[in-house]
Amino acid sequence: MAHKKKTLPLKFQVWVDARKRFRLSHDHIQMARELGLNPKKFGSLANHGQERWKSPLPIFIEDLYFERFGRERPEIVMTIEQMLEKKRIKKQERAPAKEPSVNEAKDEF
Repeated sequence: MAHKKKTLPLKFQVWVDARKRFRLSHDHIQMARELGLNPKKFGSLANHGQERWKSPLPIFIEDLYFERFGRERPEIVMTIEQMLEKKRIKKQERAPAKEPSVNEAKDEF
C-alpha cells in the first residue's frame, strides 16, 4: 500500500527550508517567528563573511529576541512539526462529534 507523503502548508514549509539553508536551530526558528521576521529575507540578514560588521544570523536573532522579550530563549521550544500536530489535535477536539439529525433518526425506525 502506498503511503501518502505528509507535506507542510507553504507558510510553514518556508520556515523549515530557512532552518536548513541557514543552519538554524529550532530555538532560532521559534524566536524568529515570535519576532515576526520574514524567512524569505534571511539572505539579506545573514552574514556571508564579506560584511564583517554584521553578526551571524543566529546571534542576530538572539539579540533581537533578548531586546524585545528580555530573556535569552523561549520558555517552551516546539518544532514546526510539533506545533502543527498540536494544532491538528486541538482542532479535532473542538469539532463536535457528528450526531445524526432528527430526520435521519426517524428514518431508522
